[in-house]
Amino acid sequence: MNRFDKLPVRWRLAITSAGLTFVILLLFAVLVEVVTVSRMRSDFDNDLQVSAQQLQDRLHWERTLEGFQLTSQPDALEAATAGGAVISFIDLAGHRRTYAPFKHPPSLGPPRSGLHEVNGYRVVTKALYPPQGGPVGYMEYGKPRANLAHTIGRVRLFLILGVLGGSLLAFLAGLAVARRAMSPIARLTSAAKDIARTRDPGVHLPMPEADDEIADLARTLEQMLVALDSARGETEAMLERQREFVADASHELRTPLTSILTNLELLEADLEGEDREIAGAALRSSQRMRRLVADLLLLARADAGRQVPHEPVNLASIVREAAAEVAPTALDHDLSVDADEPGLMVSGSADELHRLAVNLIGNAVSHTPSGTSVHACVRRDGEAITLIVEDTGPGVPPELRDRIFDRFVRGDGDAGIRSGSGLGLAIVKAVADSHGGSVHLESPDAGGARFVVTLPGSRVSEPLEVPARA
Repeated sequence: MNRFDKLPVRWRLAITSAGLTFVILLLFAVLVEVVTVSRMRSDFDNDLQVSAQQLQDRLHWERTLEGFQLTSQPDALEAATAGGAVISFIDLAGHRRTYAPFKHPPSLGPPRSGLHEVNGYRVVTKALYPPQGGPVGYMEYGKPRANLAHTIGRVRLFLILGVLGGSLLAFLAGLAVARRAMSPIARLTSAAKDIARTRDPGVHLPMPEADDEIADLARTLEQMLVALDSARGETEAMLERQREFVADASHELRTPLTSILTNLELLEADLEGEDREIAGAALRSSQRMRRLVADLLLLARADAGRQVPHEPVNLASIVREAAAEVAPTALDHDLSVDADEPGLMVSGSADELHRLAVNLIGNAVSHTPSGTSVHACVRRDGEAITLIVEDTGPGVPPELRDRIFDRFVRGDGDAGIRSGSGLGLAIVKAVADSHGGSVHLESPDAGGARFVVTLPGSRVSEPLEVPARA
């Protein structure tokens, strides 16, 4: 692909139009120049011969011993030399007398029949006849070709300027016409960019006034957008029904699961031996199922836009309780909490924020080997409250960093590192978003992973007591 093909369409149309106009005007100018210059040269020669003939008729001569002599010298010579012409009289012996409007006139050469050029002059030769007898000499009459060359140069310059000016006008006119012709496509492109930015296929495309190929394209795109909008509406309705179903099903599953857990706890207390171990295994599986159902319920509520009532809570107290809850599973880790700054209040759900903190700290403990340090910190950052959980483990693999907060994203489960359900960080993001905050992953220079949660602070200064958890 050459550079011309890379130019915008309107520029290519304008350049093509200007190029064709240039070729046409150039051919026309060459034809005009050939005809005009030929005619000017012919007129110049004719005028030269006519002037010489008139001068010859107006002058009178007589024969002398020295050759010939003018018997009368009217103003014809002065008029004939106007404009830089040169007149030279030559007798039969070769003596020359020259008349010119300036000193040191040039030589017109020996007499020759017809027209010829000498020293930049176009010269015609006429024989001089007295009233009686044969010729007594010759008259050479020459006009400078500079005037003719100057006129021809002006004609050529005019033609060149005409060709270039016409090409430039054709380029500008082609550019204007192309821009006007491409304006419907530009409007369609702008509407398509708005649709790509807003992701709303319900926007109506601008229809061109003319019923041409562009209008056909606009109608086709309009029909496509209508079909996409309809398909998106059906998909959203289906997804909404699925979210409602998951939220309702998760909510309904909590009651039977609670009943099953209670019965299994009682059954485990009454059994002994192998039966007790079987009941304990069923109890642990049911507890994992209850946690999974709780996670799914929280995510389903977030997807369905359902929010629990918010109230001012002390984020520092929640993080300390979350660390205390995770501490029994972190006996082989160095777990520390820095949440002693007063007034770290946020507006939100205590249960959901507790789940956020537990998931972050538990995720750091579960995905780092033994002997790793895990540190949680809560501090004020301007009007916002920031929760930071960082560890000195191997960090997040590069291929997982961009989708670490997606659902069911899990690592490879290296030796010594436990793997979860893949919902923990997705819940963290859902809770942070529902509270008007954000969460992002950082990679410290010293290694490990650092999760930073930023939540808007609450104006309430007195911390509320958070219900104690086991």
